Amino acid sequence: MKLKAAFAKYKKVALLLCGYLFVALGVIGIVLPVMPTTVFFILALACFSNASPKLAKWLLCHPRFGRSLRQWQTHKIIPLKAKIFASTSMAISYAILIVLSPAAWLACVVGSIKIAVVSYIFSRPSKQV
Repeated sequence: MKLKAAFAKYKKVALLLCGYLFVALGVIGIVLPVMPTTVFFILALACFSNASPKLAKWLLCHPRFGRSLRQWQTHKIIPLKAKIFASTSMAISYAILIVLSPAAWLACVVGSIKIAVVSYIFSRPSKQV
């Protein structure tokens, strides 16, 4: 029984650390246009929801990201503006990769991943029906 309690405590600590890391990456993403922001806050929310309801509530009530996070949490909504920004950013980064002349296999793998991600993003609703 002690092993189970210890595991639960370590899991909570790991989730808190990951949540803080994702918040930090999200803040960096605010400053650097090449890095996503919202996805890191969504990951932080997932971590905090399991480890600290207080921190999850803080994210959900945040004046800048709270609305988007609540929409994602309840309805899996990705706003159209975010979809366009994400797909444009991925297209630009892929174009830069191609200009740098990577190995053909790398260009194919990265391109396939980007197509899968864009497909997923556009499969989500843009607003609540």
